[in-house]
Amino acid sequence: MPRHPQPTDDLFGAAPPQPGRGGPAPMAESLRPHDLSAVVGQDHLVGPQGSLTRMLERGSLASLILWGPPGVGKTTIARLLADRAGLIFVQISAVFSGVADLKRVFEDATRRRRTGDRTLLFVDEIHRFNRAQQDGFLPVVEDGTITLIGATTENPSFELNGALLSRCQVLVLKRLDDDALELLLARAEAAAGTALPLTPAARSSLRAMADGDGRAVLNMAEQVFAARATIPLDEAELTNLVARRAALYDRDREEHYNLISALHKSMRGSDPDAALYWLARMLAGGEDARYIARRLTRFAVEDIGLADPAALTQSIAAWEAYERLGSPEGDLAIAQLVLYLATAPKSNAGYRAFGAAKRAAQATGSLPPPAHILNAPTKLMKTLGYGAGYAYDHDTQDAFSGQNYFPDGIPREQFYRPEGRGHEHEIKRRLDHWAKLRDERA
Repeated sequence: MPRHPQPTDDLFGAAPPQPGRGGPAPMAESLRPHDLSAVVGQDHLVGPQGSLTRMLERGSLASLILWGPPGVGKTTIARLLADRAGLIFVQISAVFSGVADLKRVFEDATRRRRTGDRTLLFVDEIHRFNRAQQDGFLPVVEDGTITLIGATTENPSFELNGALLSRCQVLVLKRLDDDALELLLARAEAAAGTALPLTPAARSSLRAMADGDGRAVLNMAEQVFAARATIPLDEAELTNLVARRAALYDRDREEHYNLISALHKSMRGSDPDAALYWLARMLAGGEDARYIARRLTRFAVEDIGLADPAALTQSIAAWEAYERLGSPEGDLAIAQLVLYLATAPKSNAGYRAFGAAKRAAQATGSLPPPAHILNAPTKLMKTLGYGAGYAYDHDTQDAFSGQNYFPDGIPREQFYRPEGRGHEHEIKRRLDHWAKLRDERA
């Protein structure tokens, strides 16, 4: 049977506490899979037709680079591969190891080999090793002294030596999808003997907060169980339990914020006279004109946006003029900007679009871009399908291909809806034209 050094962190949590050194193992540790078939979310590797499954069936475990985000099972898979292949599992971290550590590991592996034992060396965060340290693996991988499995969250094409890559097979691990995270929660409930005390919306929020990380979802589930709630927690209560909110800013200058609010809303309401009044009140009260200039620049992009693209340019110009002139001469530049912004056509379409896009980004987590719009500067990336099928828009009719640029698995959304005022009238005409072409070419 293979012999293992003391376990360390991986997909299912920290190493179990040693006898006499604490209580029971964390739930994430106790739910660690004991067979490759129990690893979730990586069926393309460990499923019936998975790459690793077929490799083990052939009895030829190659040196591997496991590339994927945190908490998706890289260390777990490495351990289970050692079990299945009958290899001695040794783990090091590139963060805490140097040349001396590597030399000792290689010497130990050489001694084991003489007695008929083979070594699987798992290197966490292998991309942290420099080029010279990476070169040190080449002879022991080449002659079979070790079977190397390196784990990385970074693109191996850029972070690993070509010579090392040529001796290893790169396998890509996927972020855990919603179904995989739900399966982990179901296992946690089975182990606890009770359901998580969460409303359906809170349960969905818990999975979203994990953002594809199996370790995170199990750790958060354990916190929910520990709360011993007697009624299901809603989303707000869950957030309070598993995440610390940033402290609110201490607003001890109420008048300061009241006046800037009055100035902002007067400009939004296209009332230049009221806006000038509140500006004068603020300057008379000793407010820093630089602060006002910063807030006016924000107003230009929030409340005017592309209805008048020059509003931002005017804001920066007035800000710079004040910096050159100072008070009182530069105050007039700020006043002129207030008049420009108050009388400009208004649109908050860009502001609303960005807010909607941020909410969508938070809800969908770390979904990757579709492969066809990714550059493929290396052979490995081309093999993985990067750039395949991309249509160069300038080579298409109307310089518009109508391709999808959203991540696979989520529908196209329209965040930006121009109001049709000022310059946005022309932008709306273009967007409507492109939408028609997109529908025709779908």
